[in-house]
Amino acid sequence: MKACVFTLGCKMNEVESMSLMQGLEERGFEVTDVPEYADLYVLNTCAVTAEAERKSRQAVARLRKFNPLAPVIVCGCASEKDSAAFETREGVTFVSGAMGKNKLLDYIGERGRAHETESTFCEMPLPKRSKTRAYLRIQDGCNRFCSYCIIPYLRGRTRSRKAESILAEARAVSAAGAREIVLTGIDISSYRDGETQLGDLLLLLKDVPARIRLGSLEPCVITEAFLQKMQAAGNVCEHFHLSLQSGSGAVLKAMNRRYTREEYLNKCALIYRCFPSAAITTDIIVGYPAETEEDFLQSLSIVEEAGLARVHAFPFSPREGTNAAKLKDLPSAVKKERMERMLQAARRAEERYIEKFTGSEQIALFEEDGGYTSNYLRVSAVGAKEGSMYRVKLSERKNDAIRAEIIEEI
Repeated sequence: MKACVFTLGCKMNEVESMSLMQGLEERGFEVTDVPEYADLYVLNTCAVTAEAERKSRQAVARLRKFNPLAPVIVCGCASEKDSAAFETREGVTFVSGAMGKNKLLDYIGERGRAHETESTFCEMPLPKRSKTRAYLRIQDGCNRFCSYCIIPYLRGRTRSRKAESILAEARAVSAAGAREIVLTGIDISSYRDGETQLGDLLLLLKDVPARIRLGSLEPCVITEAFLQKMQAAGNVCEHFHLSLQSGSGAVLKAMNRRYTREEYLNKCALIYRCFPSAAITTDIIVGYPAETEEDFLQSLSIVEEAGLARVHAFPFSPREGTNAAKLKDLPSAVKKERMERMLQAARRAEERYIEKFTGSEQIALFEEDGGYTSNYLRVSAVGAKEGSMYRVKLSERKNDAIRAEIIEEI
C-alpha cells in the first residue's frame, strides 16, 4: 500500500511529516510527500495565516482527485484551530490537531478526533531523511503570545526534548550520511532540559561529525555567553535567523515582542563582533494595524542598519482568536504599497551581503538544488556532486545563486 504525507507550513511541520513518513514506512507502506495516487493520505496543515488555512482546506479536495476512494487523515495547526472545517469534508476519516502527532500512526484506519494537551515533548520516529541535510526537533510549543500569532493556542506551552535524545538522533543521522543538522522547533530559543539551555546543547553536539545550523531565534537568546558557546562548539553555522517583525519600537510593543529596536540592533552588532562573516536573516510583518508611515520607515531603515543578509517580508494577516485581530486593519492598498518598498529594500540588502563575499573562499555543502555555505550563501558549481562538501571560490551572482569554482573536496 502507498501513503502520501502532504505538508503545508513551517519546518517543524516538515520534520514531523518526515517522522510520520518513517513510521508509515516501518509499518509496510510505500511513502511519498508528492501529491499523487495513494491508498492513504495524511495532510499536515498550517494556520499561520488565513491563506495557509484556506490552502489547508483546499488540499483535501486536491489530494482526493488522485484517488477519491482513499481515506484522508488530517492533522496540524489548521485542524487544531477549526476541526469542523475538515471533519465535514468528503473523504476525511480522521481529524487530529497540532499536538499528539506521535500517536497519529496508531489512529490510522480509525475514526474520531484526538485533541490533547501536552505537557511534555512528544517523541516521534526518526524523520525520513532526504538529501544531505537532516532536521532535528528539539522543542515544541510557545509561551510568548505575540499579539498577531495563533500558534501558542494551537501548539500549547513550550516543552523541550531531552538532551540525550537529541544527541542520540544527531549521532544516528550523521552516521547515516547527514552532513548538516538543522535544530528546529517552534521556539528553540526557549530550549531547556534541566540546567541545559540552547548554548549548552550546542556544546553537547560539538563532536557530532556534521555542521549544526540553528532554526529561527529570538533576540533574547543572543548574549555574549551564548555566542561564546557557539564558538567553542566549533561546528555551528554562522547563520542567525533572528526574528524581528518590525523596526519600530512602538509597533514592537503593540506586538508584545518584548525587545526594542535598539536592543535588536545591539544583538546584531554583538553577533558581528563574534562572527564577522555571519548572515543575519529575519522576518518582517508589513502593515500591522498600529503601523504608521513613520513606523514603516523605521522597518525599512533597520534592514540596512542591522546589516541583514535576507528578509522574509509578508503583509499582516489577522488571525481570529488573537489580540491583533480585534484591531482595525490597514487598507490593503497601503499594505501592498509598503510591501513593494520592503521587498525592494530586501533585494538591496541581499545584494550588499553577497557583494561582501565576491572572490572569497567558502565551504559549501551541495544538495540536488545547489550548495549552501555555512553563512547561507547559495552557490552553484560545475561538477559538484550531491552530498559532497567542497571548498569553493565565489565569483559573480547568476539568477538566485552565486557561481563558484571548486578548489577541493572536504
